[in-house]
Amino acid sequence: MIEQDIHEYLAELEDLPGTRVFTASRARQGYHLNQFAMSLMNAENRERWKADEKAYLAEWPITEEQRQAVLHRDYNRMLELGGNIYFLSKIFSTDGISFAEAVSTMTDMTFPEYRDMMLNGGRSPEGNRSIKGGY
Repeated sequence: MIEQDIHEYLAELEDLPGTRVFTASRARQGYHLNQFAMSLMNAENRERWKADEKAYLAEWPITEEQRQAVLHRDYNRMLELGGNIYFLSKIFSTDGISFAEAVSTMTDMTFPEYRDMMLNGGRSPEGNRSIKGGY
């Protein structure tokens, strides 16, 4: 068996185009971002969030980059900054957006285009296998 350094292995995961693997490092980075998102499971917190997003976010020790990503609903950026899609789903659920519609914002497609692509078997893996390999 060939031994591989865990850091080298995890670095390889960053080579998957359009994919943010939720590693322990990302979990640590996004801890408070994800805790904020999970807080929206509580009806009172959802109402406070809807009333004043900036004030509610100010209660959480998240970075300015995370704060801006949340306010702009930039889910790709939130994922890069440690967000977990299952926790972030609390944000778009609070916004009244379906999971599929929110995920479509992470692509270069409109929601109808994304929906049709998924109904037709999803995105082809061809050409989507490696960033550094130029695929």
